[in-house]
Amino acid sequence: MRSAVQDLLPTQVRRSLVKFGADLSLARRKRMLTVCMMVERLGISRATYARMEKGDPSVALGAYAQALFVLGFGAILGDLIDQRTDDQGLLLDAERVPKRVRIKPLKPLP
Repeated sequence: MRSAVQDLLPTQVRRSLVKFGADLSLARRKRMLTVCMMVERLGISRATYARMEKGDPSVALGAYAQALFVLGFGAILGDLIDQRTDDQGLLLDAERVPKRVRIKPLKPLP
């Protein structure tokens, strides 16, 4: 059954997920791991893993994260949107800096 998530995804995101699935498959095969070995290590069903290699967006992110870890890419998710390399976020922060800073005078105590 087709997920409603697939209908909502922009084409670019869908293509990225399909590429990610293909890359996942290639990385597994380069490491000489069978689907059965991956399924065992991930603790998921063969059907779910097959969906992962197809780039199915309805598979939980945790399953993809675990697959990356098993393949030796453990820290990659933590670095994806690191705020130190978030150029758009840094630009937005720079836009929010006031042009001038005024300090309000303190009111005298009664």
